Amino acid sequence: MKLLARTNRYYLGLSALLFVLGTGVLYTGLQHALAHEVDEQLQQQRTYLTERIRVTGALPTITMPQELTIDGPTRSESLRDTVIFDPVEHEAVPFRVISFPVTVQGQRHWLTLRKSLLETEDILKVILTVMLAVMALLFGSLLLLNQWLSRWLWAPFRHTLKALRGYQLQQPQSLVLPATPIDEFSELNQAVAQLTQRVAADYRALKEFTENAAHETQTPLAIMQAQLEQLVQDPELPERAVGAVQHVYRAALRLSRLHQALTLLSKIENRQFTDGVPVQLDAVVQEKLRQLHDFMEAKELRLEVGTLAPVSAVMHPGLAESLIGNLLQNAVKHNLPGGLLRVHLRAAALEITNTGPELRTDPMLLLGRFRKHNAASESPGLGLSIAEQICTYYGFRLSYSFIPAGALHTLRVTF
Repeated sequence: MKLLARTNRYYLGLSALLFVLGTGVLYTGLQHALAHEVDEQLQQQRTYLTERIRVTGALPTITMPQELTIDGPTRSESLRDTVIFDPVEHEAVPFRVISFPVTVQGQRHWLTLRKSLLETEDILKVILTVMLAVMALLFGSLLLLNQWLSRWLWAPFRHTLKALRGYQLQQPQSLVLPATPIDEFSELNQAVAQLTQRVAADYRALKEFTENAAHETQTPLAIMQAQLEQLVQDPELPERAVGAVQHVYRAALRLSRLHQALTLLSKIENRQFTDGVPVQLDAVVQEKLRQLHDFMEAKELRLEVGTLAPVSAVMHPGLAESLIGNLLQNAVKHNLPGGLLRVHLRAAALEITNTGPELRTDPMLLLGRFRKHNAASESPGLGLSIAEQICTYYGFRLSYSFIPAGALHTLRVTF
């Protein structure tokens, strides 16, 4: 829920509560005031009739039976409410009634005066209708005003948010935010600009360090491997040293692969692969299968290529090859001799299934760095981590599942 909408909800809720309470208090007050006015009118009519009877010595003439009754059934002095059927309105009408005694020529008579409350109720209904109309108009005006204020007052915030969403650390220019007369948004823009400058400086320093480290470490590794290859091929190398040199050579190869994998991970996390082009994933899958053909034959794997739909994705070509290559290499490397390798590519997902050793942990844990099926393996354990980082980079979803029946491992990339 938006901040302004939540604020408006509280404002409108409080306004509605106060308005309802105010309307109730006003309605009750008007009702009592009008009832008091009716009572005063009845008392004035009583005083007038009493004085007139005293002066004239005769009872008044009855012109409106509903308003004046002489010697009716009431024989007690009282001021009360009653309801009388009105033949004109065809409904029961509320009346305020006062009964009092008078003496005419030594004889006592009871007079009853009535005052209709229908006009009072009509006045209250009109007042209530007007109050409800005013409340609706007030709420509507508040909503329109808040919508206008949200577009005008919050425009600088939206500009800042749009600039942040479009900002890329790779771009050379700094984040430029428009000036605003609102102090809070101006402070926010200054803080955001300073933060992005620091982040951009840290990013450039990290990128430079990564590039330098990759270059400076790759060169000695390449020299080491070349020298070790020459030593292994040297016929004068003592036999007792051959095993040690081969062991060092394998360690150097492993270190080189680890270095390349970590460098690639660092570049992906730093979002240095910005040049995306449409890549035909089906063609990449076929090419990687051809490259792994000899390895699959060596393990006597049974390859089942199901659907290979023509799927195109906007990616860096190198990352597309790395993603599919790592998934297929993992399926071949950790497969069982004579096992199964099944590949399906559809518009919604790439699915690779292979037989392999039984898992006793959550398969998704193997997507982390340096996680392996076999701890004794010479693999650095970064292949699936690289694939997971590439999927995250492009908004894909990588999942790993294991079915004990048949010992089937399935890696699924959902586009």
